[in-house]
Amino acid sequence: MKDGFIKVCAATPDIQVANCKYNADKIAEIIKEQAELGVKILVFPELVLTGYTCQDLFLQEVLLKEAKLALKELLKQSEGLEILLFLGLPFSIHGKLYNVAAVVQNGRLLGMIPKKYMPSYAEFYETRHFYAGTDEVEWILLSEFGEEKIPFGRNLLFQCKELPELCVAAEICEDLWAPVPPSCFHALYNATVIVNLTASNDTTGKDDYRRELVKNQSARLVCGYLYACAGEGESTQDLVFSGHNLICENGLVLAEAKRFENGCIITELDVKRLLSDRRKMNTFHINGIEQGKRKYVTVDFSLSMEKTSLTRTFPQKPFVPSIRKEREKRCEEILTIQALGLKKRLVHTNCKCAVLGISGGLDSTLALLVTVKTFDMLGIDRKGIISITMPCFGTTDRTYHNAIELSKRLHVTLLEIPIKDAINQHFKDIGQDQNNHDITYENSQARMRTMILMDIANQKNGMVIGTGDMSELALGWATYNGDHMSMYGVNASIPKTLVRYLVAYYAQTLEDKKIQEILIDVLNTPVSPELLPPKNGEIAQKTEDLVGPYELHDFYLYYCLRFGMMPSKIFRLACLAFQDVYKKETIYQWLKTFYYRFFTQQFKRSCLPDGPKVGSVCVSPRGDLRMPSDAVWDIWKKDLEMIMDK
Repeated sequence: MKDGFIKVCAATPDIQVANCKYNADKIAEIIKEQAELGVKILVFPELVLTGYTCQDLFLQEVLLKEAKLALKELLKQSEGLEILLFLGLPFSIHGKLYNVAAVVQNGRLLGMIPKKYMPSYAEFYETRHFYAGTDEVEWILLSEFGEEKIPFGRNLLFQCKELPELCVAAEICEDLWAPVPPSCFHALYNATVIVNLTASNDTTGKDDYRRELVKNQSARLVCGYLYACAGEGESTQDLVFSGHNLICENGLVLAEAKRFENGCIITELDVKRLLSDRRKMNTFHINGIEQGKRKYVTVDFSLSMEKTSLTRTFPQKPFVPSIRKEREKRCEEILTIQALGLKKRLVHTNCKCAVLGISGGLDSTLALLVTVKTFDMLGIDRKGIISITMPCFGTTDRTYHNAIELSKRLHVTLLEIPIKDAINQHFKDIGQDQNNHDITYENSQARMRTMILMDIANQKNGMVIGTGDMSELALGWATYNGDHMSMYGVNASIPKTLVRYLVAYYAQTLEDKKIQEILIDVLNTPVSPELLPPKNGEIAQKTEDLVGPYELHDFYLYYCLRFGMMPSKIFRLACLAFQDVYKKETIYQWLKTFYYRFFTQQFKRSCLPDGPKVGSVCVSPRGDLRMPSDAVWDIWKKDLEMIMDK
């Protein structure tokens, strides 16, 4: 429950057709097991108390009576347990038979939800037995379940009093396969978790379609989706059921059962994360025509506010796909987006010359590779790319030679313009002691380089290509009006952890082994602005020693901007993701650094040059991040301080 995490389960018990007592006993065993594991929402398949394949036995009064008795027994079994249960059974009322989901918690029947869409095609013939439920909720009195009236109808929501973001609704099997599933309206009326009790039989290839259907519905509705499917134990007279259970969250498959094996799948949904996404979407609302036409009944339930033990994992590099095939596809896509963005700008300005500083570091290397790709797209001679290396006090032989060799191998125009003399003269002009290696000493070099790039671009009627990446911009690790400025920033929405993979992928696509060797060495070079003199010929100024590991900062950046998470929650996720890499104290130290720099350096991001957005997170002041440059970070700092107090 803490931080919005809720442990959920989709279960397929072993059943016997028409043996309600046996089925209830099996269900009770699972309820007890899952309650001990801390599960708070538990969903069983459609008509699980009787079996889906009873056929005309559904019309037998004795079966309907036994199903009620089995439900009554499960109510008793649930006493003292706060787990929210969804159970399928046939239920007769007003002379009609319905396929319903009974909602149970702590010995109480909280409501009954009837199925809306009754398939009567191909292997299905549910209209022979069941009526379609209505949206309107009525309150019914069932004496065998106590003196309390029970809501019956589709438009039912179950909301947690202690965690209002947790609002659960249900649909049944075919409801999801309809053109406009009931879950669409449930989500618009605030349901964050949808459960589906189903008896979807298996045929060749149907599992792929089913998986995509559930996954996509969770994405469209920005919700958690629990899909519990009938399995072994159902009649195989004509059909086979595989128990293909799924738990999805906003388009991600968090858990999936192995088909043809009954059992349970467990994971945790993050309902606060879901609400964060919904808040950003002004299209996620009820249409004016629809507003007021539907009436929903909300039933409250209670859960203990405890810290949910997490079994789901959080990738250390959330910007980078973990599967190689997907990663390579993403890299190709991003490089193309970067190149197309620059291509449009060059064509629009009728510019056939691109100017960029090349340092032998990661960012400038990626910018050069993207510019080369752009010129090749346009069919322009690569000699129109002016690659300028500007060695100074901190330049090492390693980065210098990589910059020179890469430019030559890519057949671009190479200029070498040493800036030591110009900087020394500048120091004399402003009265700066050359031995004082302060921020003026460092930033003067960065600004001199930018001035040279801009002036040569003016000479050549060219465009300065920015090299800085999103991680640096988030931390403000850029010299204002130095490397911070360009005419088009191709890397502006690429985080540092992704820059590495893009350069590595580019290297793999090349036939020139020498260029591959250079790129690999660039990847192995410590990240540094090289503004301080080397020590024994080696880089003396390592960025990650000063501001912290970029893999941590990218992790913080992703969850801060993508989901608006509180610092304490990000800390919790980072401790899980990096538990074998960093101590908690180290994670906390750099998280404090991240928030301090993120808030104090917004003024640099407020005047960024244009650059293409490539992913779900961006710091452009014209796009995803519009924040004041002088916002106070006290409340974030307070939440951070509470971490160490606990």
